[in-house]
Amino acid sequence: MPDVLNQEEVDALLNMVREGSVVEETPTIVPPQDGLQPDGSFSGYNVVPSASIHIYDFKRPERVSKEQVVALEALHEVFARNISASLTGYLRTVIEVRLISVEQFTYSEFTMSLPSPTSVNLLSCPPLEGNMILEMNPSIIFPIIDRLLGGGNSEAYLLDRPFTNIELGLVNSLMSRILDQLNQTWENIHQIRFAIIETESNPFLMQIVAPNEPIVLLSFEVVMGEYSGMINLCIPFKVIEPIVPEFSKSSWIVNQGIHKSSSSRDHLLKNLAGAEIEVEAILTDMPLRLEDLLTLKPGDILDTGKNIRSDLLLSIEKERKFLGQAGLCKGRIAFRITERLTH
Repeated sequence: MPDVLNQEEVDALLNMVREGSVVEETPTIVPPQDGLQPDGSFSGYNVVPSASIHIYDFKRPERVSKEQVVALEALHEVFARNISASLTGYLRTVIEVRLISVEQFTYSEFTMSLPSPTSVNLLSCPPLEGNMILEMNPSIIFPIIDRLLGGGNSEAYLLDRPFTNIELGLVNSLMSRILDQLNQTWENIHQIRFAIIETESNPFLMQIVAPNEPIVLLSFEVVMGEYSGMINLCIPFKVIEPIVPEFSKSSWIVNQGIHKSSSSRDHLLKNLAGAEIEVEAILTDMPLRLEDLLTLKPGDILDTGKNIRSDLLLSIEKERKFLGQAGLCKGRIAFRITERLTH
């Protein structure tokens, strides 16, 4: 049986602690003898310096690197600007959309943060396997619906109820424009065709992955006058895992440059081809006083001092671009270009 201290010994020990004559020592862990190597070294434990220890929360696993998060952020900032332009033209009022954050959560944290009811849209994203979610808050949807139905001059009602069939049709037309911009944005990374396959008002009924599955959440703020709301794009990690290496800042810049040099350039040229411009043939420039100008009448002759065979100036939208000769071609006034002006 171990010895038991009596009260006097306990009091004496406490006094020694208070006086500082007893020093607490850190216990030393002695490794078991069977862990010793023949040369006397011990391999039973691996001593790790405290500076190399990182806290990892298994409830919130982070699998997307910081570089890939930066690439996602840069990519979807362009997406936000494109939505702003598209919705501004569609609603005939100024719409501002800006990217608020790119964060990693679990799917349960995402669903718990959403209002109910709201507009939750399940997206297919072939050729990737799985689904994404595009959510838009009713705090901005109802003012937009009010605007589409002819309102906008008075305060819109922010209703706490599911959408009617008419409202769902308007919401779908709105979402289709957002998906068009999303498709164009993701072309810089991968050829993906997003499409809405299901719409729900209760976010808890839309379970696309396990509650503890990691996701990447992109949050956008939408502002229309005095109204504002959020658009959330939920991307499960396992959906984009096959193309995660492509989400690097350098590859995004390269792909964006290729996209601009080919399809974007052709698209711009196609749109500009039908534009009408003003073209003028200038006979000459000559000084003329106002009093002489006021005395001019039909039949008067002005001496330009220029040879009849001299080239004329051709201006395009008031910019002088070419030299050439004016004449007729197949019964129509024509201008034959002989020289291009350089500035």
